[in-house]
Amino acid sequence: MSPLEQFKPEKDFFIGIDSDGCVFDTMEVKHKEFFCPNTVKYFGLFAIAKYVRETWDFVNLYSVTRGINRFPALIRVMELLALRPEVVETGITLPDMEPLREWVSQETRLGNPAFSRYVEHHPHPALEQVLLWTLAINEDIARWLRNTPPFTYARRAIEKISMAADAIVVSQTPLEALTREWKEHSIDGFVKAIAGQEQGTKSEHIAMAATGRYPHDRILMIGDAPGDLKAATDNGALFFPVVPGQENMSWKLFHDEALERFLSGTYRGEYEERLIDEFRLSLPEKPKW
Repeated sequence: MSPLEQFKPEKDFFIGIDSDGCVFDTMEVKHKEFFCPNTVKYFGLFAIAKYVRETWDFVNLYSVTRGINRFPALIRVMELLALRPEVVETGITLPDMEPLREWVSQETRLGNPAFSRYVEHHPHPALEQVLLWTLAINEDIARWLRNTPPFTYARRAIEKISMAADAIVVSQTPLEALTREWKEHSIDGFVKAIAGQEQGTKSEHIAMAATGRYPHDRILMIGDAPGDLKAATDNGALFFPVVPGQENMSWKLFHDEALERFLSGTYRGEYEERLIDEFRLSLPEKPKW
């Protein structure tokens, strides 16, 4: 049984909190300085590097797929690149994503440990290249990424949350990176558990830790991506959006107003719907190119 399944309530309320791009201003730097450069390098896409950057950023940062796990993100990026006339005109051969697509379709714990085991038992050149890529990303982030503190009001809000609710980190970032970042900035003590991609999807995290242990109106997910909203919806929980580009304002609103509404039972309804509508407007479905 996983630690999440053994989770024991201590307070009457539960709050799940996403990490990258939500608590920490790390999402853009991770994608622009680590994920995308390694994608260009490991798949030999230097001839179309400009379009890879545009497409990678759209899929992972500036659209409805913001916050998607790295493996389906890689598949989606290659799908969109294949549709771009500028890429087609170069005659470049894009990497074969079908073997990866097959694994993604049958696995919910989309992390390096599960992928490494799969590649070991299903050897394929395309999968082996993806494995090199994903391991390199983790190694580079662990080696270089430092001094990226939480948004100012995120720290204040999380400390306030810890006094009123059982809180856990709900993320698709690898557990090692999550633990390191939360410890580095001394906020790990405000949460009861840290769940990463190795523990399953965000929906599964909430289901294991909160569903059946708290009333639906006392379960809240805080996040900056549609996947966070889906995790809340899948579990009949409430959702507070941290709007991309307005992170500190969002956290200030939560600290000053939304948390009290959640605790007093006046969050669900018109108030939550208005926040979600504003959030959805910030993330388009289709690229401009």
